[in-house]
Amino acid sequence: MSDTENSNPASKGIDALSVAEVLGLMHKEDAVAVEAVGARLADIEKAVTDAVRAIEGGGGVFYIGAGTSGRLGVLDAAEIPPTFGEKSFKAVMAGGERAVIGAVEGAEDDEEAGRKAASEISGRDMALGISASGRTPFVLSVLKEAKSRGALCWLITCNEIERYPFLDGMITLPTGPELVAGSTRLKAATATKLALNMLSTATMIKLGGVYDGLMVDVVPSNRKLIARAEGIIMHITGCSRKEASAYLKESGMRPKVASLMKFKNLSREDAERLLKEAGGSLRRAMEG
Repeated sequence: MSDTENSNPASKGIDALSVAEVLGLMHKEDAVAVEAVGARLADIEKAVTDAVRAIEGGGGVFYIGAGTSGRLGVLDAAEIPPTFGEKSFKAVMAGGERAVIGAVEGAEDDEEAGRKAASEISGRDMALGISASGRTPFVLSVLKEAKSRGALCWLITCNEIERYPFLDGMITLPTGPELVAGSTRLKAATATKLALNMLSTATMIKLGGVYDGLMVDVVPSNRKLIARAEGIIMHITGCSRKEASAYLKESGMRPKVASLMKFKNLSREDAERLLKEAGGSLRRAMEG
């Protein structure tokens, strides 16, 4: 049995505790998740390097999971386009879209479905399996098939397991037994979400999606985000909101392009060209 499936000694008598005591116990257990991630920063760094390599090579990053683990992948991948204007992160969920909001029985054990799901993964991509146990048949099947196609293959797991031969790397986050035995939506999921946050955010930072902590590739799709985009341009260039609004519109609603247009007095086309030459980095484009 996996560590995450075992009973937690700290749970003894938990049903007789007060709400405050239960919450305090849960908070203490969550700290284990943070520590587990902190101990694996070197592995996450290597995964980021591979993710950047895949995206710069014209590929993408595929999260593969089932149940809670799969939903974490869906959540992280879904946040990348609006935050960074990128579509290079995708999620493959056992059971398909309907499994995102409800259980699809047997989906995580379907190896054939895993092999079929890997058909959209190419040798230019990175496949990142997410499995608390590290043994989910669907996830491992996708990874095996993806590796046969030449993809970079990684696995995030919350159990200490031996590395599979088809993996290029593994992020092991040993969070131990849950307070509710087997409910890996608790600290195992917390540790996994933290690792995914790090991986995707650090990847996008290295690809030029952030400048001084600002999401310069944000997609301004509503009033709140339009105001945020204008604020980004104002912060970077020192211009007024009226100017920022005008440059944003002229740039095609791309705050990074708008900022460079204002900062270097460039046309939209010249700003786009300079950014491309700088590998998408606003800092390099501004300093060049």
